[in-house]
Amino acid sequence: QVQLVESGGGFVQAGGSLRLSCAASGSARSINTMGWFRQAPGKQRELVAITNSAGGTNYADSVKGRFTITRDNAKNMVYLQMNSLSPGDTAVYYCSCTTYRSQYWGQGTQVTVSS
Repeated sequence: QVQLVESGGGFVQAGGSLRLSCAASGSARSINTMGWFRQAPGKQRELVAITNSAGGTNYADSVKGRFTITRDNAKNMVYLQMNSLSPGDTAVYYCSCTTYRSQYWGQGTQVTVSS
């Protein structure tokens, strides 16, 4: 079992920045990928950014060039630096990870961007 706890969400004006953090505990050594998803009201949950154990990354087209995902394997942490935020980025952001057995989710953190 892996437990994920997000932090760093909040309210920001358009053009601003936020940094999300996610701490993994439990069977964190078994983690392969770590990533961020988001879900806006009335929309499906979508992938924002993901990183694997080798350091490879992948981003949604909508956030490329604005968001950066980083991972600290020693601390079992993953971060999402979000710059140039727009109201379209407003959503609940979820940290997620996968092991060879399962996918795990955090409880989510709200990000609200005002125009």
